[in-house]
This record gives sequence, C-alpha cells and structure tokens, in this order.
Amino acid sequence: MSGGKSDLSDRDVVATALREAREELGVNVATDRVWGVLKPLRDMSGMTIAPVLANLGPVEELSFKPNPGEVEEIFTLSLSHLCNPQNRGYTHFRTGDKYGYTLPVFCNGKHRVWGLTAVALDQTLKLIVP
Repeated sequence: MSGGKSDLSDRDVVATALREAREELGVNVATDRVWGVLKPLRDMSGMTIAPVLANLGPVEELSFKPNPGEVEEIFTLSLSHLCNPQNRGYTHFRTGDKYGYTLPVFCNGKHRVWGLTAVALDQTLKLIVP
C-alpha cells in the first residue's frame, strides 16, 4: 500500500496513487485496473487520505522494485490470512490520560498493518468479503 501527497502534475487522486505505486514500489498500474476510490480518511493532523483500490493481478507475476529511500520491506498477506480472526486485533490509543480511539491491526509474525493503512484495509475487506 503505497501512498503520498499529490503533485501539481497529478490530475486526481487516482493519478496520485498510480504515480506513488510506481515511485515507491516500482509497479506500473494501468488506470483500467483501478476499481475505485474508498471514502476519504483523515489522519490526526487533519490530512485527508483517499485510498485507491486496484487489481494488480497475481502477486507472483509482479516485479517489485522498491525505492530504498521510501520502502524498507515489501510483504504480502493473503485474503484468507486477513479474514482469519486470529490474525486481527485492535490498538487502543489514548489522548492524554483518557481513552482516545481504537483502530484495527492486522498481524503476521513480525509484520503489522496498523494506523490508517489498517483502516483502509478494513474498509476494503468489508466491501469485498461481506
């Protein structure tokens, strides 16, 4: 799940997402592979994130070329893994000395998908796995 701020040259959020996938992961995604844009999310600083969903095809056929300045590691999680309740939890955040909010987290060994990435993934799963 790549991401980043829009450039002046990006005509819309889809163009931003496709450019970021190319710059961060080295993956070229054609616009006809885009399924759509999820409901925008807002982070704690007030920045709006527009998750863009696309079908990249079989992961075995992808040739990732991660940008080492932006990506430390690439890992994948299968749909069956994501849907297994044992691989899912929640992180509770505090605001000062009080409960603040709860977000989903997806676990796989040393890897964790958390924060707004996990929220976008949770929304995606609700759409494709009723």
